[in-house]
Amino acid sequence: MSKSIYDVSILDLLPDNLKYNPDIIAASKALDAGFLVIAEKSKDLVMLPRVKNQPEEILDHLAYYLHVDFYDNSLDLDTKRELVQESVYLHQIKGTPKAVELLIQTLFDEGEVEEWFDYGDEPYKFRVVTPNQSVTQDRATEFIRSLDTVKNLRSHLDSVIIIQRERMDLYFAGVVHQANFETYRQVGD
Repeated sequence: MSKSIYDVSILDLLPDNLKYNPDIIAASKALDAGFLVIAEKSKDLVMLPRVKNQPEEILDHLAYYLHVDFYDNSLDLDTKRELVQESVYLHQIKGTPKAVELLIQTLFDEGEVEEWFDYGDEPYKFRVVTPNQSVTQDRATEFIRSLDTVKNLRSHLDSVIIIQRERMDLYFAGVVHQANFETYRQVGD
């Protein structure tokens, strides 16, 4: 039967000649209590899998440690958590269109990359298309600043296109006009 780290006592690990000594038993119980505290605190050392539970101060330190280049302390907490969590993967795919799309998803929530051959421009150019209405000039500037850290160096951003969709009532009408042209002549007097 296997035991977890929380179920094992130091007394269980000692040889039989020490298990019955009262001093050793007392020392073992004291060490067990301290060991359980250390084992419980060691859970906090596993940070990356628990990014969603980390406080903001820890996220700031993790962002510095993991070199999250476009991290900004003024971002909201959820965006910070997402950036830190994606940082390892982002470093692996840096320089690819996928890295740019991941950055778009993180900062704009939705959007895509259109490469030069998709819209008939010069090689090594691309544009970003997003339907997100909350994208402002400040957020677009933040995106452009962040973009240089993930895109390929030879590629250049052509434009950021914000697609605006509006719901409006459209009314259609039609008129049919039918006419005949007839000529009458008077015959005789």
